[in-house]
Amino acid sequence: PSSIPLPSPPLLLSTFLHPSPECANYIKVLHRYNTTHLLACGTGAFNPHCAKIRVGHTGQFELEEQSIESGRGRCPYDHNSPVTSTLDRGELYIGLYTDYWENDAALCRLNNQSYTRTERDDRQQLNEPKFIGSVVIPDNNDRDDDKVYFFFTERGTDAEGVNKAVYTRVGRVCANDQGGQRMLVNRWSSFLKTRLICSVAGPNGIDTHFDELEDVFVLKTKDEKNPEIFGLFSTTSAVFQGYAVCVYHMDDVRAAFNGQFAHRERPEHHWTPYEGRVPYPRPGSCASEVNGGGFSGSKEFPDEVLRFVRSHPVMFSPVLPLHRRPVLLQTEPGGRRLTQIAVDRVQAQDGHYHVLYIGTGDSVVLKVITIYNKDTDTIEEVLLEELQVFKVPFPITEIIISAKRQQLYVGSEVGVAQVRLHQCDLYGSECADCCLARDPYCAWDGITCSRYYPAGVYTKRRFRRQDVRHGNAVQLCNGLQIDVGEQYQGAAERQVYGVESNSTLLECTPRSLQARVMWYIQRDPDREEVGGDERVVITTHGLLFLRVRSGDAGVYVCQTVEHGYVHTLLRVTLHVLGGSRLQGLWYKEFLQLIGYGDSQQVEEYCERVWCSGKRRRKTKRRYTQPMEVGERKGRGKGDPHRAPRHTLDN
Repeated sequence: PSSIPLPSPPLLLSTFLHPSPECANYIKVLHRYNTTHLLACGTGAFNPHCAKIRVGHTGQFELEEQSIESGRGRCPYDHNSPVTSTLDRGELYIGLYTDYWENDAALCRLNNQSYTRTERDDRQQLNEPKFIGSVVIPDNNDRDDDKVYFFFTERGTDAEGVNKAVYTRVGRVCANDQGGQRMLVNRWSSFLKTRLICSVAGPNGIDTHFDELEDVFVLKTKDEKNPEIFGLFSTTSAVFQGYAVCVYHMDDVRAAFNGQFAHRERPEHHWTPYEGRVPYPRPGSCASEVNGGGFSGSKEFPDEVLRFVRSHPVMFSPVLPLHRRPVLLQTEPGGRRLTQIAVDRVQAQDGHYHVLYIGTGDSVVLKVITIYNKDTDTIEEVLLEELQVFKVPFPITEIIISAKRQQLYVGSEVGVAQVRLHQCDLYGSECADCCLARDPYCAWDGITCSRYYPAGVYTKRRFRRQDVRHGNAVQLCNGLQIDVGEQYQGAAERQVYGVESNSTLLECTPRSLQARVMWYIQRDPDREEVGGDERVVITTHGLLFLRVRSGDAGVYVCQTVEHGYVHTLLRVTLHVLGGSRLQGLWYKEFLQLIGYGDSQQVEEYCERVWCSGKRRRKTKRRYTQPMEVGERKGRGKGDPHRAPRHTLDN
């Protein structure tokens, strides 16, 4: 791997009495500047700097030291400060706190000729924002009508100016906005914002709102003017902690910005729709041929338009999500903290699906699909995988999808990891296991579970079985489901030995996370289902006996049930050994006690458990007894009259 040294200036570091991790140079802005260079901006020990990095054809990187310049206004001072940025046609659009004390929040555009930003100290525009994301989205084929969208959270204020609730906002400016001529000089003349709603309907008409935006992902489609926006939200309540994912269409976003402006006479009043006259051209519109008006730039806009947009930056109508509710919810107490989201659009045999990759606070990436049922107006969440990306439980801070390489790049404080988008081989070679997985990337090809390709695209076999929407393995794998008796014969078998009054685990983990596991004990000629109680616990890893008894010995069957399909995974024979008899036994006597027929299996079992550490330490030299003169090298001579050692001596 290549590395580029970008340390903080040594002269600056010498001014710190006690250098700490905050004195490092944290890269907060990184974009492809052109075909040959990257633009990188770092905190530089609270002294931001930017530089250009040359990218070679063979993956080599070279820092151009002559390009190093001040990064003030383009990079925050503190690495913990929120920032979002996007680069379009050589212009950097960024949301950040521009000062050291983080009092001046701004949405800016920087290029070699101009610097445009929001008003200073105007809480109507920005009030303690936390910047999350930004993107340039065209409205039509006229590039002068392109809009830049910023996603952030901010606080509302009451009549006394006290900060109250947190709201998620989407702000918008024109990409070609140059500010006004006499007023709003070097300030946005098109800045508007509105609220993003993500809520769940509750009883008595009271909704549960998820107001804290954690991350946003803009999924590009074939129509670049209409991408899909995925927002990961959390609650702001100190009592109830939950997460939700909401999806927004650009038609709804544009409708909100083209709707009524919000207005209130005094700060203590509620927001109401503005009923007065709206000047022409409409405030917030761009100077373009599509909008007409004969204005070649924003500097030609009448003062009346600029005055109105400065006093009415808020739209009255919020943006509501698709289906008017979240597509994914996590409200269980003690659930994982969700931090990042990335989305891939996958074509399956029965349609297109959105695969959500959600990063957590403990280095796990959740792979989830959501299925909308139009007939019942319900949304089903299907958890496909839980990927433990890093061994150290650090929060996931970045997720990037490479559709070209079919890889997922996951970042955290401990490093960057590369993960495959699909791991079809993990579902096994059975038709049922592959179909029940409901992974849109995978299908059963008649031999094994492999990558699914649409018809005519790298397709080698016509025989493909996949049902993501229903996971109906009974119908798809008709004739391939084994009878109950044959299932027992083909299932894997295992021997487990437990000591009376001790804990014992019968391991059995299904491949599918949606499968329901059921345990049975074989009582010839019938079988009985094993239910959990204070002594026997059914866990996600298997059947746990907290205190095993002699009466628990027998043959246990682990079965999974999913969408009507029953599959026997394992047959476990549990042997329970009496604790009082075991204490006084030597190893060979123990083998004779349980019978000669099982001695070989027990010996193999003990060798796996007790000797696995020795196998890993092959480099360690073994102890050999010193040989006498003339003695050949061979086995050490043991004492034939040695008494057996007591088990407690070890």
